[in-house]
Amino acid sequence: MANKNIFALGFFFIIVPLFFILLTTQGKDEDRSPFKRDIDQNILCLNPDTEFGIVLDSFQMHTGRIRWNQNLADILRRHNLGMHTVHDITREVDKIFDVTKFKAGNTYHFYFNKQDSTHEVNYFVYEHTPKEYVKVSLGESINVEKAVKESRLVKKTSVGTIETSLWGTMEKNDVHPTLALRLSEIYAWSINFFNLKPGDQFKVIYEEEFVDSSSIGINEIQTARFVHEGEEFYAIPFVQDSSRDFYDLEGNSLRREFLKAPLKFSRISSGYSLSRMHPILNYRRPHRGVDYAAPKGTPVHAIGEGIVVDKGYTKGAGYYLKIRHNSIDITGYNHLSGYARGISKGVKVKQGETIGYVGTTGYATGPHLDFRFWKNGRPVNPLQVEAPPVEPIEEVNRDSFQKVKEACLKKLG
Repeated sequence: MANKNIFALGFFFIIVPLFFILLTTQGKDEDRSPFKRDIDQNILCLNPDTEFGIVLDSFQMHTGRIRWNQNLADILRRHNLGMHTVHDITREVDKIFDVTKFKAGNTYHFYFNKQDSTHEVNYFVYEHTPKEYVKVSLGESINVEKAVKESRLVKKTSVGTIETSLWGTMEKNDVHPTLALRLSEIYAWSINFFNLKPGDQFKVIYEEEFVDSSSIGINEIQTARFVHEGEEFYAIPFVQDSSRDFYDLEGNSLRREFLKAPLKFSRISSGYSLSRMHPILNYRRPHRGVDYAAPKGTPVHAIGEGIVVDKGYTKGAGYYLKIRHNSIDITGYNHLSGYARGISKGVKVKQGETIGYVGTTGYATGPHLDFRFWKNGRPVNPLQVEAPPVEPIEEVNRDSFQKVKEACLKKLG
């Protein structure tokens, strides 16, 4: 009898509450489920596929590119917008963006409501850059806004071995081509990129900027190592005197008094020689310069700061320039097709400044630059000139630089 009473009490205190809890929970689940589904649906509705803040599912889109000599009014008139509407849109756009700055080749979009058979324009968007755009909303009134797309930075590491050229290696490895340009700018004072050798190697850690899913270029190089003819060249970034620059492992700036070459991305077609068969005169004579083959019109840069001491034309050199950099060094630039604006005798030029353009004037079988270097009045091989570094790490910054260097070396492995 006692056992039956115990069982009854157990049933009352355990099974009955459990049954009550199950009933209550079931009721609550039924109440909550529609609410959960509503929340999910709302979340989906809040994140539709959009572009320039426009819900794409609701519109048909026409995309075009601005043609040469085509202006905003021409583009708008092609889509059945009346004369007064075209005038009003142009006037409103010009208030926040100079309509004369619309560039040939840039993209524009028209958006039409799918439900409207008249193909009335609801939006017009002009992409000025991959990030900047102008959006015109058409309704009861015209609303114009200038906006910037959000971008994201992706950290990347690129490793490669040179086969023919740095540019070719970048293309083969599917690396953004501007990385080659950025590397050539960093190492412009220490590596001649027209004289790279098969087997040269590089490793670079950098940030690439993306808008939507498209890359718009290299944002920042964080550190790099280049191996050229067995010698390692490191690029350690450091901010000194509010300026970010790159240094070698000893804290010397990668910047030098002279650039390694006066052109960007070309090739050496003929080197310095004391006995070269002249391609036009057909006899051997010294060639005391380095020939860089490049398309006609390619900008030629001063390899260092200096003063133009000679400018003119001769039968052999064609249009030429000479620049004195200091009491010892003079550089010469031959076979130019023309000079940059403002370049004349006595003018001071900066390192890297465009001074002229590649041509075929004088004794030349094809477009190229004949680049020459004199020390104390005597010609020397430009490829063998060693320029001293400038702006080394100051003593007060040595400890900070050491920490940055160690972090970079760890990244480079």
